[in-house]
Amino acid sequence: MITSSTPISSPSCGVGSFIHSYGSKKFIRPKSDDVLDAVAQARFNEKKWVWIQDDQEGYVRGHVISEDNDTVEIEFENGGTAVVRVSMIQPMNPPKFDMVDDMAELTHLNEPSVIHNLTVRYKTNHVYTYSGLFLVAVNPYRKLPIYSEEYIQSYKGKRRGEMPPHIYAVADQAYHDMVQDKENQSILITGESGAGKTENTKIVIQYLTAVATTTNKPTTNILQTQILQANPILESFGNAQTIRNNNSSRFGKFIRIEFNSRAQICGANIEWYLLEKSRVHQQTSKERNYHIFYQLLEADEEIKKQLLLTGQPQDYNFIKHSNKRIEGVDDSEEYKALCKSLEIMGLTEKEKLDLFRIVASILHLGNISVTDYRDRADIRDFSVIERVCHLLGISAEEFKKSLLSPRIKAGRDWVIQAKSPTQVVASLDALAKTLYERNFAFLVQRVNKAIDGHKSKDKLGFIGVLDIAGFEIFESNSFEQLCINYTNEKLQQFFNQNMFELEQEEYQKEKIAWNYIDFGNDLQPTIDLIEKANPVGILSCLEEECVAPKGSDGRFLEKLNKFCDKDNPEAKYKSTRFRDGFILKHYAGDVEYSVDGWIEKNKDPLNEDITRLLAKSSQKHVALLFEDYLTDDVPSSPSLGSGSFRTVGQRHKQQLLALMNTLHMTHPHFVRCILPNNLKHAGEIQTKLVLDQLRCNGVLEGIRICRKGFPNRLSFDEFRKRYQVLCPDLLDREAFIDGRTACQMLVNQMALDGDKYQIGTTKVFFKATVLAELEELRDAKLSVCITKFQAYCRGGIARQYRTRFSRQTDAIRIMQRNARIYVSLREWPWWKIYAKLKPLNAAYRVDSQMREKEQKITALETQVKEQYDALNEAVVRNQELEGEHQDFKELIMAEQTMIRELEESKEDLLAKFTTSEERVEELELELQEKTGIFEQTKRAQADEIEQLVTKVDTSKLVNDRLISDLERKKEESIQLKDRLKQVTEERDGLQLQLVNLQNEKVATLENNQALLQEQDIVQKEKINTLENEKSQLTEHISDQEIELEDLKQKLKSSLENEENLKQEKDTQCNMLEIELNYTRSALDEEIKLKQDWESKYNDLKADWDELTALVRSESDQAKARQSK
Repeated sequence: MITSSTPISSPSCGVGSFIHSYGSKKFIRPKSDDVLDAVAQARFNEKKWVWIQDDQEGYVRGHVISEDNDTVEIEFENGGTAVVRVSMIQPMNPPKFDMVDDMAELTHLNEPSVIHNLTVRYKTNHVYTYSGLFLVAVNPYRKLPIYSEEYIQSYKGKRRGEMPPHIYAVADQAYHDMVQDKENQSILITGESGAGKTENTKIVIQYLTAVATTTNKPTTNILQTQILQANPILESFGNAQTIRNNNSSRFGKFIRIEFNSRAQICGANIEWYLLEKSRVHQQTSKERNYHIFYQLLEADEEIKKQLLLTGQPQDYNFIKHSNKRIEGVDDSEEYKALCKSLEIMGLTEKEKLDLFRIVASILHLGNISVTDYRDRADIRDFSVIERVCHLLGISAEEFKKSLLSPRIKAGRDWVIQAKSPTQVVASLDALAKTLYERNFAFLVQRVNKAIDGHKSKDKLGFIGVLDIAGFEIFESNSFEQLCINYTNEKLQQFFNQNMFELEQEEYQKEKIAWNYIDFGNDLQPTIDLIEKANPVGILSCLEEECVAPKGSDGRFLEKLNKFCDKDNPEAKYKSTRFRDGFILKHYAGDVEYSVDGWIEKNKDPLNEDITRLLAKSSQKHVALLFEDYLTDDVPSSPSLGSGSFRTVGQRHKQQLLALMNTLHMTHPHFVRCILPNNLKHAGEIQTKLVLDQLRCNGVLEGIRICRKGFPNRLSFDEFRKRYQVLCPDLLDREAFIDGRTACQMLVNQMALDGDKYQIGTTKVFFKATVLAELEELRDAKLSVCITKFQAYCRGGIARQYRTRFSRQTDAIRIMQRNARIYVSLREWPWWKIYAKLKPLNAAYRVDSQMREKEQKITALETQVKEQYDALNEAVVRNQELEGEHQDFKELIMAEQTMIRELEESKEDLLAKFTTSEERVEELELELQEKTGIFEQTKRAQADEIEQLVTKVDTSKLVNDRLISDLERKKEESIQLKDRLKQVTEERDGLQLQLVNLQNEKVATLENNQALLQEQDIVQKEKINTLENEKSQLTEHISDQEIELEDLKQKLKSSLENEENLKQEKDTQCNMLEIELNYTRSALDEEIKLKQDWESKYNDLKADWDELTALVRSESDQAKARQSK
């Protein structure tokens, strides 16, 4: 996935402006090359260019030669002409709209214009393009360098339009909206298999973990690593090679990333949908099973031995007909990466082995060979069953019995039903699919447990990333396609409602004329036809047939045709011509569904004998996967919604309802992934394939809805500043005019259609393409103004050139005249004398100038000598400062040694203090133990005293009874007197014994209490002593710290003084060096000047001598002529 390989530039470095588009600010970048645009526009304006439908290429370019009522004559760009109907041509956008970032800005928004813009951008490595609220991402089928840390930082905090379209821009917008608005966000990524959904999902998570990382806490880093490592795990167990994609995600997922109040990631959660279970047991020769099957066969020998995997892929029936290798992928390395990811997730070796055990058992299940023996199924190779049952922890005999002859309830009795080979094979396939699905569900649950993070109350919100298959229209569409298309229908309705809900709220706020439109109602009839129970819908009718005793696909189709087939041509449901299916009208087009096998697919039946057997497995992991069958001692009759009978359609409907409820609580962002071609080639676009996906993904539908409203808007001030150039003389710049009135005057002057704009209370709203038209008018106006300005500039330059040329001509003429005069005077003797005498005027000043120069040289030499002396003094001072610096260094080292000794003594004292505290704790524990022993002894003595008191009370009762007997029986008094004396003596003895015991116990208690008090006093004295020592140590440490701080301050001040002195010394040295250099240069110049003057003096003297001699000779000659 890429945007461009060119360097990223920020809009701040150039001019540009912001406009409001789709409820958010959007940056408009200036055009980079107006000259090329003007040339291309001129070529475009020469002819009327259009797009023409073509059966092979979709659309081709051409221009109109002539037009008739319903037909036009077209000349194709590549040659040839044709006469076609008007309905077969579409208008073409000007070249200025090529490679536009947002396709909603196209003047002519039609299918060929959209596909042309995508194609041009794709071939220049711009694989991301905006389409209204959508981001369209085309799979590049190669790696492009636009996902580095530099790109992440460049998109961080940028508004839409400031940077080229990119998945990072969508992720950053979601993150910014969550932090700014305190609202949950969602990013919905849809598309066909191979379109790049999984890669874009990983890129979004990578970006969020990068921008939300502002701490170095190990726990946060571990959590973010675990979130990133969840992808390799899910790819191994949930991705497979398809015809279009080598790493296709075969399930939908909603990844929820939680953020705390500091906008940091604090946890995550993964929900999954619609796992493609049928891939477990069947694939085409160009596809593969899930990656984990092939990775496990490349595992370590020890693991393979435990899983009883001794063969190659061609030895296992479930994968032997598939493609064994993917080009550029090493399954052994992928297995190692998977194990590493599982370790990061915190899975133990046993947990990993449990997951692999289920996968290996599925491979062995496929090798169970079922034969036909007297119209009954039989399994001859019992060793394969033993391998499967060993891995699953169940009895091989019971498994075989349950597989071939399961128990079925007939009324109140149980009967054993013999299965045919076909039924047994179907049962094995169903078991393999269920094992894999439940193992996958457990794995996702375990990953969620690892990445859930710490439960905290300061959560800011979450960003959810939905990765789910897009709308599908195949040659043969079955129950799986209905579920996927039903999901996309709901998501498209959610997009329509969300996209225009905010828009219409803005319209009401601005009080513009607008009739409310519920765009969700466009799709509601199709959704009701699928999900409603009253009147009966497709899913509810299917549920009824699944519950019915003799439900069949034929009865299901008959019911649908009876309730849903209407003669209305606008109806969403139609029966097929041969009554073998039905046609459903979706937003993306009409889809024909075949109902073959829908009942079985929706029931997803299992052999309950085997499931109960698995629920009692000796392997805890296997038993956990089937624990919902543990309580079913007898199979219950299937009832809709019961725990043991829950249909696929019902489960998907409930999951979709929960997903939509979650999405309705978020602010959504939409990404539509596009598969460019079926060949997996980079840079190649198949027009028809891409157009089908644009329809299925709702891209064109979204633009159509957007264009019904007023997607573009500008504030009064921005509109007035930007477009006042179109009517420069309309508004008086000196007078005050309010914004609304000014905008109304401008649009009236521009003669805009009233249906194409609305003026609100603070903004001007425009239909789609209106701003593009205004921009064209503005560009034309600016072009005229700039052309006039350029003409004025060229005229000024030409006039300047003409003036300069005329002046140069006059100067040349003057120079020529002076040259002629000079030539005529050059041979005149008196001119020669004048020319030679003229320089002699300066010769008389040479001597005085020489004397002045000598005086200056002397003064400069004196200054140089003084500077040398100052430099020597500075050198001496520098040596003294270096000595002081060395002394300070030694003092610092001594102080550092003292500090280390103080720190060591401090550590020793702290160690002693710690030891003392530990001793105090030990004494306290000993005191508590002895106190407990004393309490136990005290309670035991109290129990003994109570027993003795009880005995005394008993003796008193006996005595009273004897006395009463003595009074009643006086006649027996003589016999009883002796007995009475004995009892009395015993009582006295017991009382004495009781008193003695009480005295002994009291003495013992007093002694123990005194002993405890003494121990308590000793402990208190020890504690006081330790506290005194602690306080002394604390005071000593504080004194040492104070001394240490003083030493540090002194050291700091001495270092500062030394640094200041050093700086002053360096400054003085530099000044002296500068002055010395200046003096030297001045002296050199004076010497050079002196030499020049001397040479001039000698030249002048020689000329003077020659002139004197010439004058003398001419004088002699003149005298001689006069004498003659």
